[in-house]
Amino acid sequence: MSLLRTSRPTPVLGLRENAAQFSLLVAVNALVGGMVGQQQTVLPLLAESVFGLTGYTFIFTYVAAFGITKAIANYFAGTFSDRYGRKPVLLAGWLFALPVPLMLIAAPNWGWVVAANVLLGINQGLTWSTTVVMKIDLVGPSRRGLAMGLNEAAGYGAVAISSLLAGYLAEQYGLRPAPFLLGLAYAALALLLSGTFVHETRDHAHLEATRHTPRADGLHDHLHADLTDRHILAQTSLKEPALASASHAGLVNNLNFGLSWGLFPLLFATADLTVGRIGLLFALYPGVWGAGQLITGGLSDRIGRKHLIAVGMATQATALAVIALSHGFTGWAVGTVLLGAGTAMVYPTLLAVIGDVAHPVWRGRAVGIYRVWRDLGYAVGAVLGGVVADLMGLHAAVWAAAAVTAAAALLVAVRMYETHQPHPVPQFATDAG
Repeated sequence: MSLLRTSRPTPVLGLRENAAQFSLLVAVNALVGGMVGQQQTVLPLLAESVFGLTGYTFIFTYVAAFGITKAIANYFAGTFSDRYGRKPVLLAGWLFALPVPLMLIAAPNWGWVVAANVLLGINQGLTWSTTVVMKIDLVGPSRRGLAMGLNEAAGYGAVAISSLLAGYLAEQYGLRPAPFLLGLAYAALALLLSGTFVHETRDHAHLEATRHTPRADGLHDHLHADLTDRHILAQTSLKEPALASASHAGLVNNLNFGLSWGLFPLLFATADLTVGRIGLLFALYPGVWGAGQLITGGLSDRIGRKHLIAVGMATQATALAVIALSHGFTGWAVGTVLLGAGTAMVYPTLLAVIGDVAHPVWRGRAVGIYRVWRDLGYAVGAVLGGVVADLMGLHAAVWAAAAVTAAAALLVAVRMYETHQPHPVPQFATDAG
């Protein structure tokens, strides 16, 4: 069966009506997350013990390379998925993943690691953005929060599980090659599933567009279907209060993730913890994050988006302060659990905000632009964390992130409006999911 063959069943909106495809896309996104998890525990330790790197800024170059590349790939994922369809973009993203684990296994120097993370950034931008858009396409307007909660829970739950598995494999069999064989298996399986069983969902967005009605309060009157790419970029980045606030909060959220990716294993190693315990500490953050989204995504469909996001950002700031004040396993465990809980409140809810506000015709591009800003946070976090850690120490870098996160919480509270509006059943009679 050809990988490029796309089945086009008659579209119908709803989570229950599209349960099989939705579940398949959840599984595919778990494999996307697994590609990141296989290396997060191992690469900072590999940098020090195999390549002899000691400067934090230099070590974090692979996180910055990943973040910048992923941000750029997000933009093209959104543009191409609106223009050519979702499935071809998903397939292209998985093709970029195949060389990554092989490069990490064979890397003779740190440049190979950075190059592998460039390819990984492309893979993550194309595949994760596309699965997000496809799920929003399938469920229609009334279950966006739940859909995003399930999507992100699968992705970041897989990050946590793969981090644990990679840490175990590294402790038992060495830093290479065993942990990276996970990624090779993930990429091969995902390419098979995406090419053979995933269906195109762009027609679902077109169906929703025919039923689209503006808000009664007139807030979205300027966000009509025929906006140009330049106008969509401006609205999502700066002008539209909810879209821009979501983009800014997303950047800070991933600033924290990027900083944790490069800095937390090194911080935890200062207490002479084993690789396995470091892996456990690192897995707590995405583990709570992933599991929590099973609750927070659907919760935002009931209580709204804005306050959940503001409280979540404030919780992250508090968690970072706890981590900065701690010097051992117990304090760090409390901080990483709290950080995961705050992130779970924010992550699926920000994506639901984009789905609430963006017109179905240009939703893919809006999601892509939001994810550009969000994933630039990886690079900003890596650079901020590396520079502050080199100048003032590891704990000071965590304090800097806490201050930035508190400011982001305040911005959301002041500028964002509530975007979730109840959708009456008669308008979307098929959206029973």
